[in-house]
Amino acid sequence: MSLFEAIILGIVQGLTEFLPISSTAHLRIVPALVGWQDPGAPFSAIVQIGTLAAVLAYFYRDIINISKAFIAGLRKGKPFETQDSKMAWMIGAGTIPIVVFGLFFKTEIETSLRSLYWISTALIVLAIMLILAEWLMKRRAKKGLQPKTMQEIGWKEALLVGFAQSIALIPGSSRSGVTITGGLFMNLSRETAARFSFLLSLPAVFAAGIYQLYETWDSLMASSSELINLVAATFFAGIVGYASIAFLISYLKKHTTSLFIFYRIALGVGILGLITAGYIQP
Repeated sequence: MSLFEAIILGIVQGLTEFLPISSTAHLRIVPALVGWQDPGAPFSAIVQIGTLAAVLAYFYRDIINISKAFIAGLRKGKPFETQDSKMAWMIGAGTIPIVVFGLFFKTEIETSLRSLYWISTALIVLAIMLILAEWLMKRRAKKGLQPKTMQEIGWKEALLVGFAQSIALIPGSSRSGVTITGGLFMNLSRETAARFSFLLSLPAVFAAGIYQLYETWDSLMASSSELINLVAATFFAGIVGYASIAFLISYLKKHTTSLFIFYRIALGVGILGLITAGYIQP
């Protein structure tokens, strides 16, 4: 991988990590289209540390408040006294499914599931699920049922969205895509679903990045150019990721997810068409 390729892939990671269109899919598709090598699952996991930094920077007030409430709750012996302290525990509980499934299916995630057949199918299937979630939102609105805010998220919402997050282990599904979809099914507002999605991603993304750094540390230290490329990709992923978060939060306040639904279906169908025509290898 050249430095130019690393920067481009870092920008792609930052742009697509938080939009419900799958960063892993794009990190697999873009190299396939331009004739580059697949950067691999470890590269994706490590570069996500840049997007993790973007979440920390954008939601730092929320994170500080949740952390303070968590510590105060432990000191008082009342861990669920406030919504913020309870939120910390709910984020932790919601992270367990993706950790368990991630360890159990680690080999498949890094190999066979990176096939463009899997990715294109996941893009289309989740788009259909998102269509259903939006339909339910409109149906509830007609009945006068108000969507839930961050302060109204409970254990049921946190755990079910957490299980939805584990589907993101399938490349092409999108972490933000599955968690936002899960949130919409649980009657969270679109903005709330996105905010909770990003906060829920923190432990899993951090753990995956640190694990892959540990696993590949020797090879990274053996090649200064590879280390520089990884740092550059991570840096650009963080900068672009911050802008991507700001865009999505603002966009979902006034719009549905229809734009992303159309994009996912078009991309999935387009990939299958290119594979069938022999332009790219699956």
